[in-house]
Order: sequence, then C-alpha cells, then structure tokens
Amino acid sequence: MINKKDEELLALLRENARASVSDLARALHLSRSTVQNRITKLEQSGIIQGYSVNYGSEYLDDIVSAHVLIKESPKLVSKTNLELQRIPQIVDLHVISGEYDLIAVVQAQSLNKLNTVLEEIGNLEGVERTNSSVILATKLKR
Repeated sequence: MINKKDEELLALLRENARASVSDLARALHLSRSTVQNRITKLEQSGIIQGYSVNYGSEYLDDIVSAHVLIKESPKLVSKTNLELQRIPQIVDLHVISGEYDLIAVVQAQSLNKLNTVLEEIGNLEGVERTNSSVILATKLKR
C-alpha cells in the first residue's frame, strides 16, 4: 500500500510533524506538490490519522509516570473502558493477555496527583483490582 518514499516521508514526519512541505520535499528529493499529494493520500487512507505533541525534557522531568495493570469485571468491560478513556492522565490504554485485562500508562504532575488518579481508577465501577508501578527512568523510547 505504501512505497519506500512514503516510508521515508512517514519517518520524517515522526521526527517533526510540523516540518514544512518544502523542507520535506528537499529531504526526499521530490517536488513540493508530490510530497503534498503523498501526505494527502496517507491521511485519506488512514495511515496518518493525526499529529501530536512531543513534550520536551524540561516538561517531562517534572512528570511522574506509572504503568497500571487493571483487572476488569467481565460484565462491565465496555462501561469501564469508556470511563478509563475519560481520565485525561491516562495517555495509553492497552488490552493485554494474562491475569490482568488492561495496562494503562498514567502521567501526572506529582506523586500526590498520581495517587489521586490511581484512586480514581481503582474506584471505577467494573475495576476489580489494580497493580501499579511508578516509572523511575526511561532507558529507550522510540
């Protein structure tokens, strides 16, 4: 569905989604209109669904993150998942195999605020139990 130039374009956009089409065209050795057409095609086909913000280290140094394993009540899965999606401090939510059903990545401004979010998650109807691990350091992020 995508070719090598599309893959190169996607890699450049991952590095800097705000790069101008002209800069992308120069880096890819393509015309500006060709790059614009490729971006439009990638957006229309759903390969690119949006653009996001990458936080700088000064901001992230003050953020506390945790992985939260969540066991759900089988009869309340849909309701619980909707409630979890409404918690803005949950930045990722994954369905997993094993004893727990979900793993959430939670980010908060302090340990106190993280604790409040963990209590909120644990008190949701349909959450049977949780197990949290605070992230002390990140060794690799791609």
